[in-house]
Amino acid sequence: MPSSQPSSPAPFAAAAAEPQVRRLHQSLLWPLRLMPVGDAPGAPRRPWELLPPQGEASPWAELVDEYTGDAARFHERHYQEFVTFLPFVQRFLYGDGRRSGAKGDASAESGMKVFRRHDLKQLRVCCRAGDVPLVLDVMHVDLYFFFDIDVVLLNVEVSASDLSLHQAQDLLYRLGRAYPSGWDAAGLPLHSLASAEWLDGEGRVLAASDSLERERYIAHVHEHRAPRIAEHWAFVLRPLVVDYSDEPGPLRYRQIEYYRMPVMAFLALDEPKALSRSDFVRLGLVTAPAGVSDSGGLPFGDQHLQDFEAKFCYDRFWSDVGPAPNTRYLCSGHSLVVVGRAEATYFSCRDRGVLAQFRHQHFLIFLIAHFQKAALLMFSDRLVEALRRLNVQDAENVRRFKRAIRSSFEGFLRFSHRYWFHEVAEQAQSRALFRMCAKHLELDGLYAEVKERISDMSNYLETDSIRRQANTVVRLTVVTIFGLVGTITTGFLGMNLLAEADAPLSQRLLYFVAVFAVTVALTVYTMVKSKRLSDFLDILSDERVSAWTKLRAFAAVWRRGPD
Repeated sequence: MPSSQPSSPAPFAAAAAEPQVRRLHQSLLWPLRLMPVGDAPGAPRRPWELLPPQGEASPWAELVDEYTGDAARFHERHYQEFVTFLPFVQRFLYGDGRRSGAKGDASAESGMKVFRRHDLKQLRVCCRAGDVPLVLDVMHVDLYFFFDIDVVLLNVEVSASDLSLHQAQDLLYRLGRAYPSGWDAAGLPLHSLASAEWLDGEGRVLAASDSLERERYIAHVHEHRAPRIAEHWAFVLRPLVVDYSDEPGPLRYRQIEYYRMPVMAFLALDEPKALSRSDFVRLGLVTAPAGVSDSGGLPFGDQHLQDFEAKFCYDRFWSDVGPAPNTRYLCSGHSLVVVGRAEATYFSCRDRGVLAQFRHQHFLIFLIAHFQKAALLMFSDRLVEALRRLNVQDAENVRRFKRAIRSSFEGFLRFSHRYWFHEVAEQAQSRALFRMCAKHLELDGLYAEVKERISDMSNYLETDSIRRQANTVVRLTVVTIFGLVGTITTGFLGMNLLAEADAPLSQRLLYFVAVFAVTVALTVYTMVKSKRLSDFLDILSDERVSAWTKLRAFAAVWRRGPD
């Protein structure tokens, strides 16, 4: 079956004049938050261990990659991927490697676990109602888990050949949407695919989109105050299930970012310089392709786009020289798109060229940036939920709140020291692309905000603990002061009020029990009145207060009313 079929003629452009995309790779990355299991304050530290074994219960199997599997599968592109990153990033992505006697050592494992499903072979889509379906080849479908971080990332990479630029733009714009944003007057989904079907290796439909069922989406939001995930995306994630669903599942997730999935794209064209500025803007900002009324113009105002090239374009290789001439990178944070010349062997090479870099180094750069953002948003959500559940009148609830805050604080510390870094590579191109992603995602500002919030919570708990300790010290001091009076009085010079040393044992035990009971009662009563007695001692020690005021303060110890 061909990887794509020609679409129905578009009324807004002449097919002969439109640039052709000889090869398209589109990679979607969907960050999701994993929800706690049971009463724990966070998701399990190793959430992938809750996935059922591969089979009918789960289509996912842990990916034995080129670094941990057969050495024959480890190629030069994997070596180049590894050496791109700085050592601390290498340890995060790949672990500490094999050492003598370290087999099975959990401390040497990567902080990232990848699971892949192999049953999805093609994706048949219609971008607009009435179009001839496009059949996209599914390169892979992966789940990325992270140790001790309540986040999972779904990655889907598809490819197609010989598309028009309009078709490629439409796929970038419509494919990566978790659910429709609305419907038009005819009931067709806005900005989303008209239809989508996952196919197996024999062309059978495994799951299809339900974006035309408008009433189900509306009723779901009305009932759950949360959007309904489109069926073809919910199918891909199973046995993970959405948190507010009644469907059973070992792991539950929630949407943590915007419903549009971050997207990467590789476009090989006959002549990249034939693209207009409007084409690059629409690709870089992932907007809809130009329509009849647009006449090929810019999708936004000139003033809004006056610094587009400076902000969103990496043009180090945008020239007629080099092994991959006329290569341009477009990065908006939400997207990372590379455009180049199809006839350049180095640009389309999957082993050493730009395509290999796009699918390996640049994908991991994009993944790290979005993982960091998703983790920070997850920590922020956990704080909000802990505060929302707080009931200061319930002692057990307060204890759970403290455990949740401490768990968030500890998790944030581990995230900061293991997963948070400002640089991932010294290689100029990789460093620049990561900086562009981080800048557009505003990672530094988000990190500072979450850190401040968690620090405020931690400081509150510490202050509350100190306050409680101070209150305890005050109460013990009051009891000691008033107990000191009786102790000195009865023990002055070893004096015994009752000389019962020679009395029978039963009589001495009776005196002991009576004195013990009175002492305990006085101690407990003093503790009960310790706050008011403490206030009385403060006034008593103030030389500026009159005797009458001190007497009134003493009487207030037994006055009824709130302390």
